[in-house]
Amino acid sequence: MRAMVFERYGEPGEVRDVPDPVPSGGGVVVRVEATGLCRSDWHGWMGHDPDIRLPHVPGHELAGVVEAVGSGVANWRTGDRVTVPFVCACGSCAECAAGQHQVCSRQTQPGFTHWGSFAEYVALEHADVNLVAVPEELSYDTAAGLGCRFATAFRAVVAQGRVAPGEWVAVHGCGGVGLSAVMIAVAAGARVVAVDTAPAALELARAFGAAHCVDPGRADAAEAVRELTRGGAHLSLDALGSPITAAASVGGLRRRGRHVQVGLLPAARGAAALPMERVIGWELEILGSHGMAAHAYPPMMELVRSGALRPDLLVSSTIPLDGAPAALAAMGTAPGPGITIIRPGADGRN
Repeated sequence: MRAMVFERYGEPGEVRDVPDPVPSGGGVVVRVEATGLCRSDWHGWMGHDPDIRLPHVPGHELAGVVEAVGSGVANWRTGDRVTVPFVCACGSCAECAAGQHQVCSRQTQPGFTHWGSFAEYVALEHADVNLVAVPEELSYDTAAGLGCRFATAFRAVVAQGRVAPGEWVAVHGCGGVGLSAVMIAVAAGARVVAVDTAPAALELARAFGAAHCVDPGRADAAEAVRELTRGGAHLSLDALGSPITAAASVGGLRRRGRHVQVGLLPAARGAAALPMERVIGWELEILGSHGMAAHAYPPMMELVRSGALRPDLLVSSTIPLDGAPAALAAMGTAPGPGITIIRPGADGRN
């Protein structure tokens, strides 16, 4: 098969022929019809993830067709249209037994713990636990964005953030995760303040229903959020992942507000200096959010199916596999608004 491979961190990869994957007893091989280009892939390419071993094939947001099935798989057949959370759970550890597959202690992650979906085919483990059916009316491009950014935002806003109608929600960083969070919070009846330095990202946030937009290059983000919401956000998300955005997210909360950290904070960048005296004095909640289990997809999928949520509107561009090396490298300096989808199929099918 053809895949994008990199052999050194931070140096351009190349698309070349590599051996086809084979399914494990409980796993499947999926023919990748669409895969998202995510900032997490860029972090892995830069060497920020200890699970990656070189040479490596990135990619963790995917949708496609089951091509081969392991002997122990009960619920899936070749030809099934599927997607998968970026956290593939084992299904048998204590966390999985409690239904918390997104923090499985033996999790695997395509594109991190093993070769990923910037390829024509990808192997996935524990298929009966992790695969999610993609309905015929949902395009592969749309489904690919669900496994990381949209599902992550959905759980961060709805489950971890406990959003309620009429609340103020601040979203710091309006890339794929942030714009997903804006859309989901608005659909839940919340009022949203979107924070980003890119005019195009703020324009999309406004189109998706944000009540206010803030450019932190022009104004103090935390102060602006407090002023616009008359006291601070009830819920705030750092969807980018930097010490500056994390601190601004906490600083923009009202008393007893809730901060959800979604964006990764690599150790190489240093820890975020959160205003812990305010966390204590105002009884703020600091929460993490890490993807979403496959069994938790049905409510989100129903909202997508009904048209209440439109993840298809987040797809801003599509590129062939040959364009993946340059696009991945550009994520560090010019990630662009929305979601870029890679189509590995040589015929550009979708």
